[in-house]
Amino acid sequence: MIAQLFNFGLILNERQKLSLARNEGPAINRFAATIADYAQAPEEFRNLVLVDASRRGARFTLDPRPRIRQNVQRREATEERLRAELAAADLPADDIRAAIRWVGRRTPGSGLERRAEALFLSVRLEDGQWLNARIFLPPRDPLLTVRLVLATIVLYLIVLGAALFIARRLSRPLGDLTRAAEQFAGRTAPAAVEPRGPQDLRRAIEAFNAMNHRVLALLDEKDRMLGAIGHDLRTPLASIRIRLEGMEPEEERARVTASIEELTAMMEDILVLARSGRARETARDMDVTALVDALCEDYAELGHDVAMMPSERLVLAVQPNLLRRAIRNLVDNALKYAGSARLQVRRAGRVVEIAVLDNGPGLPLGELERVLEPFYRVESSRSRKTGGSGLGLAIARAVAESHGGTLTLANRPEGGLAAVLRLP
Repeated sequence: MIAQLFNFGLILNERQKLSLARNEGPAINRFAATIADYAQAPEEFRNLVLVDASRRGARFTLDPRPRIRQNVQRREATEERLRAELAAADLPADDIRAAIRWVGRRTPGSGLERRAEALFLSVRLEDGQWLNARIFLPPRDPLLTVRLVLATIVLYLIVLGAALFIARRLSRPLGDLTRAAEQFAGRTAPAAVEPRGPQDLRRAIEAFNAMNHRVLALLDEKDRMLGAIGHDLRTPLASIRIRLEGMEPEEERARVTASIEELTAMMEDILVLARSGRARETARDMDVTALVDALCEDYAELGHDVAMMPSERLVLAVQPNLLRRAIRNLVDNALKYAGSARLQVRRAGRVVEIAVLDNGPGLPLGELERVLEPFYRVESSRSRKTGGSGLGLAIARAVAESHGGTLTLANRPEGGLAAVLRLP
């Protein structure tokens, strides 16, 4: 648009100059012819030459002074054309002046006056007199600007249409590529993007599809490896546990059994975390509030201070076992550090929030994000009695992300910590 407007301005200016130059041509020729007739005529007939030339919108006079003063804006191009015309006719001229002004002009017959463009010319003759002329110029083309505007608009629309066609041809496959990249989370087979568009873009799409399949193959290989590791570790651990049944003394047996249970629990946590992004469980519609309420009743039956706050009934498509595991981890965390937990399910715009609230000491601001990382614990010892394996919150966050949601931790103004699972 900017280019077309700039081009329109240049063309309009040039066309106006060309139109004016074409209009000035006959006037300059007429003035030069009048000077030639004046110079060739006998002295007693020179005045009649000027009177005869003063018709059809022209007026010639012989004056001691020029009609065009020095301080008036003059047309140098017109003066040069007139000088060339006079030189070609061997008519000497010491000084030539030209200017254009808008003046009033009476329409023949009606007597009405309208403004018209007039060319004023002054030439000093050999005797020192000035031959002055006022010649009305033909009106300029009134539709010149309109035609140029229409031509510019048509050209702009043609260029714009071509640009939009090319841009759309590029943007459609780019949009498909963007959506496929956003939707691919490694849990399901990636959507294949149809290669189309220019050659470079088609090659990029083909490379993206190949990369997706390589990533999926690596994830499948990781799952198979984790399954093999889990199976190979469970068998010797179970065998060691059986052999411990006859071990003496009893205190040593209890200590070794606790270590085996710790290893088993840690192995289960690691496997759950590693597989959370590739869960094989099918999502189904479920009353999330009822699921949370049932968990609260289970904890209450075991004697824990866990209660459900007033909540509205909300149905979501979730993976119930994974979601139950994530909520249990958050409740266990609250019980470990605060001794109690309060749960609530609420709607917040386009998401559902499952909040686990406690009245514990909370966390330093710098630790709220770090505790969600795997194996990170605020308590520096590696004992499961004091801080667990550091995987509970990481598993809860992975479960939230596998549902397309988030897990956030925040210190409550009244004290304690608020862990909020947000699910779309």
